[in-house]
Amino acid sequence: MKIEIEREDDGRWIAEVPDLSGVMAYGETREEAIAKVQSLALRVIADRLDHGEAIPQLDELFTVPA
Repeated sequence: MKIEIEREDDGRWIAEVPDLSGVMAYGETREEAIAKVQSLALRVIADRLDHGEAIPQLDELFTVPA
């Protein structure tokens, strides 16, 4: 799943997984935002599996642009 990341005007970083609606997280550093959004995405996927809901096709777990 692709992670999109950008820096906000206030200096915080925001990371988002577009394939999972609403999965986004802030961090003080780029690495922190990525770690938080990966953790949240895994919890959302696990919850969907527990409830028999569809999840996105997973060719790769996470990809982060350089």
